[in-house]
Amino acid sequence: MKRLTVAGRLIITALILGAIFVGYKYLGGQKALNQMAEDQAQSPQTEATTGEAESTASDPGTSSNSEATASGESTTFTYTPPVPVDGKLRGVVELGASGFNSFIITVDKEKRWKLEKSEFGNSLVTENMATDEDVRIGLKKYIGTMLDYGVGSKDIHFVVSSGAAKAEVTTKITRVLKSLGYVVNQVTPEQEGQLALKSVLPAEYADKAFVVDIGSGNTKISWISGGKISALESYGAKYFQDGTDDSKVYQEVSAKAKQVPANLRNTCFIIGGVPFEMAKEVRKGKERYTTLSAPLAYTKLTNAKSKAGVNIYKAVTDATGCQQFVFDWDANFTIGFLLGL
Repeated sequence: MKRLTVAGRLIITALILGAIFVGYKYLGGQKALNQMAEDQAQSPQTEATTGEAESTASDPGTSSNSEATASGESTTFTYTPPVPVDGKLRGVVELGASGFNSFIITVDKEKRWKLEKSEFGNSLVTENMATDEDVRIGLKKYIGTMLDYGVGSKDIHFVVSSGAAKAEVTTKITRVLKSLGYVVNQVTPEQEGQLALKSVLPAEYADKAFVVDIGSGNTKISWISGGKISALESYGAKYFQDGTDDSKVYQEVSAKAKQVPANLRNTCFIIGGVPFEMAKEVRKGKERYTTLSAPLAYTKLTNAKSKAGVNIYKAVTDATGCQQFVFDWDANFTIGFLLGL
């Protein structure tokens, strides 16, 4: 009886211990212990990950921030230029570093203007492939178009850009223009920058914006300070043809752009061939003003001239910190020439 009692107690004890084990396991005790062990093992890594996340969130130079900058969508620029009253038609033909361009505007006595017609063509100037006959045919075409549109013969003007003036064939082209009985107006880079500003900078923005004209032959940066127009010249979008290094261009353009007064860096009005290509990527309908995206957004522009132009654009953006670059689809420095007549 006594031996059976001891055996019975052992059996009962075993059953109780087994019941406790089963209950502990299925009621979550083992899971809790395992989780505690895992948490203890992972705690150093978790702290490191948290630290990295906090560092990333506070560091403006991280990849996430760069991606946001690159994909930043353009914003709408809402401005309506004044309409000319009792205006007169005037026309101008530009001989640029990459082609003949023509513009017809209506302009009134207050210098309010509206673009009526524009044409763009390739003269192959910088490639030394333009003959006297090429020039004559091209100019006659533009002249005929303007006369048919209603522009008087005395209101048609010709301007040689500062970039084209550097090409050896400019003398030949000038000779052809004079043979047709027209005066050839040649401008310096500084004058070209001033004329670009006259055509593109609204009076309401004279004290809070600057102007950039990225041409093929050179880039002009201009602004108004103390009632005076300042204009600086740097590399144009075809600098690659001379084997000039991107970084060298970036540094020089940056140095010039840093001279823009700080109070004028809120907005930049930008024109030129490569800005035209950039604006096409984000234009909404037929808007006159298109706000460009950040430089890193234009990775699809892969030809040499476009890539060079984007490098110049990035240099200006980085140097000034300007967040709003507005492309004007109608403006051109030669229109500034007409406004100065």
